[in-house]
Amino acid sequence: MNQIAPKKLFIKTYGCQMNVYDSDRMADALAPHGYAPTQDMAEADLVLLNTCHIREKASEKVFSELGRLKELQNEKRATGGDLMIGVAGCVAQAEGEEIARRAPMVDMVFGPQAYHRLPDMLAKAEANRHMHPALKRAVVDTDFPEEDKFAHLPAAKKDVTIGRGLTAFLTVQEGCDKFCSFCVVPYTRGAEVSRPVAQVVEEARRLADAGVKEITLLGQNVNAYHGEDASGRAVGLGELAYLLAEIPGLERLRYTTSHPRDMDDALIAAHRDLDFLMPYLHLPVQSGSDRILKAMNRKHTAAEYMRLIERIKTARPDMALSGDFIVGFPGETDADFEDTLKIIRDVGYASAYSFKYSTRPGTPGANLTEQIDEAVKVERLARLQDLVNKQTSDFHASCVGRTLPVLIERVGRMPGQVGGRSPYLQAVHLEGSTDLIGGIHEVEIIGTSTNSLVGRLRQAVAA
Repeated sequence: MNQIAPKKLFIKTYGCQMNVYDSDRMADALAPHGYAPTQDMAEADLVLLNTCHIREKASEKVFSELGRLKELQNEKRATGGDLMIGVAGCVAQAEGEEIARRAPMVDMVFGPQAYHRLPDMLAKAEANRHMHPALKRAVVDTDFPEEDKFAHLPAAKKDVTIGRGLTAFLTVQEGCDKFCSFCVVPYTRGAEVSRPVAQVVEEARRLADAGVKEITLLGQNVNAYHGEDASGRAVGLGELAYLLAEIPGLERLRYTTSHPRDMDDALIAAHRDLDFLMPYLHLPVQSGSDRILKAMNRKHTAAEYMRLIERIKTARPDMALSGDFIVGFPGETDADFEDTLKIIRDVGYASAYSFKYSTRPGTPGANLTEQIDEAVKVERLARLQDLVNKQTSDFHASCVGRTLPVLIERVGRMPGQVGGRSPYLQAVHLEGSTDLIGGIHEVEIIGTSTNSLVGRLRQAVAA
């Protein structure tokens, strides 16, 4: 009996880790419908662009990619084949109708809250392909549904093989109620919603059973997590961390991205009590100027942020911090920018992400006057990045001579080399056999390179 060959699915993922998680779940949702993933776009029967609206000129980049996909679609049709195209994610949520209008070759447009309905959308899109071209229109789904999309998705799959699948993302919270004036997330991801505790613990348990050693919990404001337990009581991220620490085989936990307003006592206590919870925290401040923070609607001051950092480091003295910074926000003066440099010096970041401000249509920041000249933004960003890069280099150097537990994840680039991650999320390379992969091993740090550490195996402590 001849078996029908599976159709090929290619997903191009833009932006954040949550989009990576979403792309995996889209693939899971389509697998029962005959779609197998491919790494080669040219052989795909269906291409999905999972978009991000955070970066500058996000929509322009999507339309540019769609132009290239149109050429591939035409090439396939010329040889008797075909290609279906879908646009997902935050750009789709924000500009769904515009995408359908400007790019008629697109079959589906759907937002982040709708991908559990992807099989139904695909069936409708396939039916539409038989319509007259003048009548054909993309299937558009950018509603914020009332149902829990996670409850309608198949169980997450994880392929754990040598050098793969030892770490995983797990979305526990979506959306944002903060309404920072520069940000589109409340408009593309919706209000803050948290998954039930049992659902999160069960997915984490399945991942651990599949061999995952380290999970990163994801959310637009992950430390605003307030999932309900079986009794209907709201559980915070700190309490959730204690529950996940009890799962056999799960050895490390991280989470991102956090908001300073949601860093509560219970979560700080979890960092104090749980070695399982890694001592690396991404806690964006965005600016060191109280005047700019107010204009950004951040609802915290620089002094409040610094007091929070002090409390965190008191609870976990070895905590390394990462941050986000926006330069050139409307009205930012030289003095405001100097305040940002000061808070960076005062905190001493292990790493940071920094961006020039760019307007996002539909956000309050887009209507602000006193836009900063591009040349000024470029100069300020360069100065800020020089400072952050120096701090990152200094942090790497401070690890030399220390012995760190490293999760060995993969074969290295050089013969006889393996690589992994330190508790501080640094890449670590060392000589060793592939037998080390999958274990957490004590590694003496003996040097640094541009973006990583060089280590030497001391003693295996977990396998």
